[in-house]
Amino acid sequence: MGRPDDAHAQQPRAAAHDRRWARDLRDTFRCAGALLGLLLLVDHFSGRFTLWRGALWLALAVLLFVVLYPARVRAGEGWLSARGLLRERRVRTDRLVSVRCLDGVSQRLVLRDELGNRVEIDPDVLVHNPDLWHRVSEDSRRSIATGTLTCGATALRRVAERVERETAETVFKVSGLE
Repeated sequence: MGRPDDAHAQQPRAAAHDRRWARDLRDTFRCAGALLGLLLLVDHFSGRFTLWRGALWLALAVLLFVVLYPARVRAGEGWLSARGLLRERRVRTDRLVSVRCLDGVSQRLVLRDELGNRVEIDPDVLVHNPDLWHRVSEDSRRSIATGTLTCGATALRRVAERVERETAETVFKVSGLE
């Protein structure tokens, strides 16, 4: 039987998660609720409110909620997952094949592993959660070292630069050196 120190050293570290997810979820509820309230209010004061129109406005608010629902991002040693409303997608970050940054209305980071799994996340999640970024960065370095990551070192470097810039700005704000 090993010493207690050995048992503690071999335990895996706890998974990191998006600390802003609960706030983002509340904001999603607020947006959908505000839209529903505004539409019902306009209908009420215009005198055109009916049960069917109320149901239509409710369906529109639910649709907005589904579109805005934030993915719950978590990362552990060797994996990253993003859980949406219906399913969870998981990728092995220590066996990444490619990392791409998709530009558009909202920027997305697409990670693919050797097993064919694919996860799409908002890069801001990594920027605002250094513990998540640390897990992904550490494991992606392992992918680069083993030669599995053939496409995406540039995208990872850009995210790393953003994380470092945000961290430096935060340190300057907290210390009063703005």
